Amino acid sequence: WAYTLGFTVLPHVGGFLGWFINRKETPVWYEKLKKPSWCPSRRIFPVAWTVLYTGMGYASYLIWNDLGGCSSKAIIPLGLYGAQLALNWAWPPFFFGAHNLKMALIDILCLDGLAIGTVCSWYSINKVAALLLVPYLGWLAMATCLTIRIWKDNPEQK
Repeated sequence: WAYTLGFTVLPHVGGFLGWFINRKETPVWYEKLKKPSWCPSRRIFPVAWTVLYTGMGYASYLIWNDLGGCSSKAIIPLGLYGAQLALNWAWPPFFFGAHNLKMALIDILCLDGLAIGTVCSWYSINKVAALLLVPYLGWLAMATCLTIRIWKDNPEQK
């Protein structure tokens, strides 16, 4: 159970650090940005990320377990997962910390590719693990569209 818990909690670590470091920027800088009418409320984000990170973490445990731990077979599937998680954690410092909308956009576009690659590589190993990432892909699609719109609609921030 310790491995299950560790893998499930891991994504939350970077998410929490990103929130903690940038928490003062959200009410000040972010609220002043022009955002589309379909932008989710700030209150939705912590709930969504808690659910998504939990699913991602548990899914990564399933893959790790099915591949026998840190074996040579796990390098690509867990490497893709680790790379997309790193880009996931990098987005808040680009967006909220540096106010660099262009870098945040580049980051999330790369993140999208790696997240899709992760799902594709996991599907043949454990379909449940791959399916646990589908809500994450949906949220990323919305977040990517939102990042694009904010980048386009706030030219002084580019």
